Amino acid sequence: MVRLYTEDVTIGYGERTIVKKISVSIPDKKITAIIGANGCGKSTLLKAITRLIPHQSGSILIDGKSISHVDTKELAKTLAILPQTPESAQGLTVGELVSYGRFPYQNGFGRLTKTDYEVIDWALEVTGTKAYRYRPVDSLSGGQRQRVWIAMALAQETDIIFLDEPTTYLDMAHQLEVLELLQKLNREQERTIVMVLHDLNQAARFADCIIAMREGEIVKAGSPDEIMQHDVLLRVFQIDAEIGLDPRTLKPICITYHLAKGENRHEKNLDAPRDAVPVHA
Repeated sequence: MVRLYTEDVTIGYGERTIVKKISVSIPDKKITAIIGANGCGKSTLLKAITRLIPHQSGSILIDGKSISHVDTKELAKTLAILPQTPESAQGLTVGELVSYGRFPYQNGFGRLTKTDYEVIDWALEVTGTKAYRYRPVDSLSGGQRQRVWIAMALAQETDIIFLDEPTTYLDMAHQLEVLELLQKLNREQERTIVMVLHDLNQAARFADCIIAMREGEIVKAGSPDEIMQHDVLLRVFQIDAEIGLDPRTLKPICITYHLAKGENRHEKNLDAPRDAVPVHA
């Protein structure tokens, strides 16, 4: 089932085109990761789909309606977005920040109802941030803050959550903590998760679908097994990669790689088969 998709979407800033006629479908109740080199248009696509920036041409549709014509508050009840660099929460406690997720449901007086408080409590509980409720957001570690921002997104009670590089600036343990939380939300609550990731192996481990981009275009979209292929990674990143199998997750993993050589490195060995190499613990 697909609720959200684009048709020939072009996005740019001024006269500069960043994304070129992209048509893509977001699988419902699945985790989708968008990967690609810096500047390929990953974040730009994410921002346009969530209406943070306008698109120049084409269509973005949610439940059969153009996203451009959906009321702002109604859209905020359908999808939530966690930007790469969230706005400063200076001076706010964790509970206050998470309460902002209830904005789409508030009336003209802006007062929180009993239902609002129940949802806030639930979001804090699910993300493991309830103990921080009265602490200033600025006093938390990077991983704790990221979970608080996710709690705010959950408080919106949306079916779809977008995250732009949610693991940036986090150490390995906190990266895993955040990704496992998102996976839990997907599996237990059937939230549709769409996130931009830099780490290939994280994308392959946690995503059901991967969209691989290069220079504003989609090179390929498919399962981790379909994307973690020598020819695809060569096209997307210009790397000569060895792909193996993670013995713990049984997901494909990039074991090692080096830069492709030569003037025609973008096309090098594109048809050469590469079998998966098992990785031993």
